[in-house]
Amino acid sequence: MTAVVSALGMTAVLSGCGLTGAASGDVTLHLVAADYGDSSANTSQKYWDQLVTAYEAKHPDVTVDVSVYSWNDVDAKVKAMVADGNAPDLAQIGAYADYAAEGKLYGADDLLSISTQADFISQLADAGEADHTQYGIPFAASTRMLFYNKTLFEKAGITPPTTWDQLAADAEALKAKGVSYPYALPLGPEEAQAETMQWLLSNGDGYTSDIGTYAIDDPRNVTTFTWLKDELVGKGLTGPVAPAKLNRADAFTAFANGDVGMLVGHPTLMKQAEEKNVKFGMVPMPGKDAQSKSTMGVADWMMAFKQHGHAEQIGDFLDFVYDEKNVLSFTREYGLLPVTQSASQTMSESKQDEQMWPFLEQLPSSVLPPVGKTSWATVSAAIKKSIGQAVAPDGNPSAVLTRLQSKASAADNAADNASRTK
Repeated sequence: MTAVVSALGMTAVLSGCGLTGAASGDVTLHLVAADYGDSSANTSQKYWDQLVTAYEAKHPDVTVDVSVYSWNDVDAKVKAMVADGNAPDLAQIGAYADYAAEGKLYGADDLLSISTQADFISQLADAGEADHTQYGIPFAASTRMLFYNKTLFEKAGITPPTTWDQLAADAEALKAKGVSYPYALPLGPEEAQAETMQWLLSNGDGYTSDIGTYAIDDPRNVTTFTWLKDELVGKGLTGPVAPAKLNRADAFTAFANGDVGMLVGHPTLMKQAEEKNVKFGMVPMPGKDAQSKSTMGVADWMMAFKQHGHAEQIGDFLDFVYDEKNVLSFTREYGLLPVTQSASQTMSESKQDEQMWPFLEQLPSSVLPPVGKTSWATVSAAIKKSIGQAVAPDGNPSAVLTRLQSKASAADNAADNASRTK
């Protein structure tokens, strides 16, 4: 079994699929969904089984078949189904922009009730738009915090950082106490684009400019990676594995084993750490000169394909999926943030969700990757492949970011040209 990470950073190891739904019904909807579980005990198949059973009990004329695949396989599975001319009615995966650009998706206006649409957190709904139409329906969300090991910090006599220089000083103190990974910097191919974006935001920039064009080689971004190379990696403060080879899942495992002083994490890491009795704290990401004003927000998406029709039944089922109790059931099971205002409000007032409050507070001001760009999948893959080279001993941050900018611009132009020829 191979671990893989979704856009939310969820590590899933299951690779099977299943079917949910009865064999009868006037209309059958086919949904392909990603698995957020990390074992057979909490596979997403169980969530969909229960939800579909409840839905079909009230809608005997509709059957919903759900196939759940690991994050290793789900995007490729949907892509293959579409290429074979047999798209699913619904897909819950990591990206929607390619299918929207090809004209294969229903807009949210074609499907959802007004009340369901109005309940989405506006920032996430906006991120689901392409050409001023919402095609990506947010399904689950997450933000990032700086996790730190309280025990290791106490032994080193340090406090959580609010600036880059303080983070570097803390890392020096942790290294002096023999901590393997003073700061874990996962820039390996699994999820390097997320770690990269978090650091870019901490210096007030990101992947795109204010007008939405790629700006990967912005001078602020060069400054960020030059600092990482010189002040963290170059001083041996990022551990025994080169950042270019360190994946997020491995960094999380090391933190849960007590070998990491600090790293950027999402809510799933809380459960991993608690299971290993690691005492941890969480603070907002340090910034260059002060606490970072923004953090990275991420979302996974639901989308509906037009090929087989059934817009009315799809919309009715999705209204049920996004009912507050169902949203809360899913997000609580997998340590995620709700995408609806009603569920977020309930979570923010519930003591059982207290650990999630810091992440919830960050969501309204978080910045999402440019998921509405058709080119983003290509650009994200390029970042995963090469950004680790920027902090290597012989690396040149400016040159690496310039090359990535060239690839991003070319991918963006190709996407625009393809769109104009349709």
